[in-house]
Amino acid sequence: MSTVGARLQSARNLELHRKHLLAERDADARRVRVCLGTGCTAKGAQGVMESFQRAAEEYEEDLVLVETKCTGCHGFCERGPIVVVDPGNIFYQEVAEEDVPEIWRESVIGGRVVEELLYKDEETEQIAKTPDEIPFYRAQHRIVLKHNGVINPKEIEDYLAADGYAALAKVLTSMEPDEVIEEVRQSGLRGRGGGGFLTGRKWRSARDAHGEPKYVIANGDEGDPGAFMDRSLMEGSPHSVIEGMMIGAYAVGSSQGYIYVRNEYPMAVKHLNIALDAAREMGLLGEDILGSGFSFDIRINRGGGAFVCGESTALMASLEGRVGEPRAKYIHTVESGFNGKPSLLNNVETWANVPQIILNGADWFASLGTEKSKGTKVFSLVGKVKNTGLVEVPMGMTLRQIIYDIGGSIRDGKAFKAVQTGGPSGGCIPAEYLDEPVDFDRLTDLGSMMGSGGMIVMDEDTCMANVARYFLRFLKEESCGKCTPCREGVAQMLHVFDRICTGKGREGDVELLENLGTLLEDTALCALGSTAAYPVLSTIRYFPDEYETHIREKRCPAKECPGLFRYEIDAEKCTGCRLCAKKCPVDAITGERKQPHVIDYEKCTDCGTCFDVCPFSSVIKV
Repeated sequence: MSTVGARLQSARNLELHRKHLLAERDADARRVRVCLGTGCTAKGAQGVMESFQRAAEEYEEDLVLVETKCTGCHGFCERGPIVVVDPGNIFYQEVAEEDVPEIWRESVIGGRVVEELLYKDEETEQIAKTPDEIPFYRAQHRIVLKHNGVINPKEIEDYLAADGYAALAKVLTSMEPDEVIEEVRQSGLRGRGGGGFLTGRKWRSARDAHGEPKYVIANGDEGDPGAFMDRSLMEGSPHSVIEGMMIGAYAVGSSQGYIYVRNEYPMAVKHLNIALDAAREMGLLGEDILGSGFSFDIRINRGGGAFVCGESTALMASLEGRVGEPRAKYIHTVESGFNGKPSLLNNVETWANVPQIILNGADWFASLGTEKSKGTKVFSLVGKVKNTGLVEVPMGMTLRQIIYDIGGSIRDGKAFKAVQTGGPSGGCIPAEYLDEPVDFDRLTDLGSMMGSGGMIVMDEDTCMANVARYFLRFLKEESCGKCTPCREGVAQMLHVFDRICTGKGREGDVELLENLGTLLEDTALCALGSTAAYPVLSTIRYFPDEYETHIREKRCPAKECPGLFRYEIDAEKCTGCRLCAKKCPVDAITGERKQPHVIDYEKCTDCGTCFDVCPFSSVIKV
């Protein structure tokens, strides 16, 4: 838990306290930082942390003081658990509990490097000691994630020592609300939750809206498959979200805020609650903040467990205790939102950008990115890419740079086929557009979207029709069912895909899908329905031959759709180990021991068991 000092009465008290914290800290102190983000924790990081803590307690008796610090997600999830040793910022990856004694003895106490636990480039075999030397981090530009992996999210002093709440103090002492809004407007910040609406313009509308009270809300209901940007931010740097909300509340005239967090994010909820309690205790949240006369508090609400609750009006309905269903947006939520009052809703990543804009200036932020997409964007890079994890890059970086330079290229030497951006409603972008810049407008031009920042990489073995089918199935299950176009349209599209992917596709199915997609886009009530066809339309646009092959030849070119390819045993590779024959559920494989086996296709059900269990890769798809 945080060790909070006395209540801060003014901005000057805050600055004096910050200087005191920095004066007490030794930059050359021995320190161990262990990532306890959800990804590393799932790989055993909690045990690693406890082992370091026990070692520190033992050595403290010998007057050797070592600080053991838990941090949020470092981003390089593929290589967790991650441990960083200071001084030197030495980066250790894939650390297990049994590695702790050696790291402690050699690196923490001895000042030497444990080379076998350092990052090693697969191609050049070059060893990297610090994150700056690792390609995954080298091309990134961290603004939102600058504190992740550095500070302890449960210690408010760590955030204060890193200029935490300095932006809040600045606006409370030297800026009028209109000046704050103008600074955000000039920065060019656009909403990071998917819509990409200009943040300054939304803030201006909220300030000018009639009605009291006004509410400020953070959307942390991250439901996209493969996305974990918001979760890692709330877990690793909760105060940056809180500070951004407070600045927004001051700008629009709000005294009450809400953070709507996905129910499946217990660690994020825990860290946010710790941060809120610590901020209240120090006088950074609540009544008369820093003696300015400004009062503001925040409450956390857990999500309703529905993907559609990420939509603004559905989210606010859920906040009110009602079913999370969207409404028509002819009346904007900045005018009539939560409880029918003016409500300013931004994604948590958007809020976390605000303190940095206030501290560094609008021109600084606007210098990053492209003409119409300023700053950086956090992506969760997942799928068939070597280096999965969280990446934060300037807007305008190309897909190739993200996937190959940061992601380290495609796994197993396979060819890149497509990348799906923007969550389940995003489009799939093929290899011919790898050199296109990633920003709001260009992704839309390509038939996809920025979304909240999910980026799923696919290789040559991916069936694009099956990908579209997967996302349609997800959206069908998550549709609230309120509007007929979404409820019935998505279901009908999925019905067509079930035909296509099982060898029962008909002539005219592609045209039917396109018509249904256009209908959805034009008539659905909310963005879930109006963008549901993006995966479908983009795969038809870029991979028409795959659809034709499925429908006309009853064959899946990627050999992914069961029944549209078959399994064969390569006689030259088969050793006759009989494992496939033993595991086959329908006894379709025969052959003598140490002799090549064969498959009886009259019995074979294409279940793939033989393919999965063969230790010699002698079972192939044809």
